[in-house]
Amino acid sequence: MKKQNKIEEQKSQFLFGKRNYTFMLIGIAFIALGFILMAGGGSDDPEVFNEEIYNFRRIRLAPTLVLIGFAIEVYAILTKAKK
Repeated sequence: MKKQNKIEEQKSQFLFGKRNYTFMLIGIAFIALGFILMAGGGSDDPEVFNEEIYNFRRIRLAPTLVLIGFAIEVYAILTKAKK
C-alpha cells in the first residue's frame, strides 16, 4: 500500500518548477529575438553588395541577445525549484 502511494506521488511532480519554466521561456524569447534581428540584410541583386549586413544590429546586438538567452537558459536549468 505504501509503495503505491509513493508511485502516485512521484508521477505528479514535474522536473522543474514554475519559476524555472518561466526563465526558460524568457531565454527562448531572447534567443528568438536575436536570430530575428540577425536575419535579412541581403541584396535582391547578386551583383550589388549591401553594406547593411555589417551594421550594429547584426554584428553586436543580435549575437549579444543570443548569448544572453543561452545564459538565461543555463540559469533556468541550474537553479533549484522553490517548493
